[in-house]
Amino acid sequence: MAQNILSVRKLSKTYPNRIMALDDVSFELNAGEFLVVIGLSGSGKSSLLKCVNQIVRPTSGEIIFQNQNLVQAQGQALLKLRKKIAMIFQGFNLISRHTVLSNTLMGALSETSGLDSILGSFSKLHIEQAEEYLRLVGIEEKINVRAAHLSGGQQQRVAIARALMQKPEILLADEPVASLDPSTANTVMKYLKFVNQELGVTIICNLHYLSLVREYATRVIALKAGRIVFNAPPSQITDQVFQEIYGENSAGVDIK
Repeated sequence: MAQNILSVRKLSKTYPNRIMALDDVSFELNAGEFLVVIGLSGSGKSSLLKCVNQIVRPTSGEIIFQNQNLVQAQGQALLKLRKKIAMIFQGFNLISRHTVLSNTLMGALSETSGLDSILGSFSKLHIEQAEEYLRLVGIEEKINVRAAHLSGGQQQRVAIARALMQKPEILLADEPVASLDPSTANTVMKYLKFVNQELGVTIICNLHYLSLVREYATRVIALKAGRIVFNAPPSQITDQVFQEIYGENSAGVDIK
């Protein structure tokens, strides 16, 4: 029987400009899933992940993780919960002048004292862990190279290694391959699949390419105008469902 790891209940988010990004969103996430969220730009995908990670506070609703409501958690209690929910972004968010190793070690800041974090001083254990995660994502040969000198796909692999330094239970990936070419996108997705299947990290990933959705997702949620309009395995995304999500004028199996 699948074990529940996250419950999103009646989640809504309205921004100060009165734009409603999420409208009464509810779903359950089981441990070990590779859940993919799809939908047009502006459908609420990024807002959903940012609410789960509490980068953005929802207007109403609940997000239950480790028997606690993230929406109500504050201070150290919230920081402790957020540590177990890592996130990677479309824009990589690396420090360009720092090396690959230094960027990866940033994922261990929550386990580093204030002075050491300011000085960039990390323990031998953290350095060994960072090196191991960089090997895992196939970027170890760039360990002393500045992030500015990496390709987009290489930067995203560093971002994955940095997220793994948190030892997360859930990894949120907000359109992680949207700015990459198809071949590089597949490479990054294969590493995320490895993280999911071999390391046991549950993943919620926003994607645009339907071919990648069908290849990597164990379940798909589609958002339209902030509401869930589809929640099922990727095999159930028919042409009719595709048109309902993206509109009648959508064509082809890949959208960007």
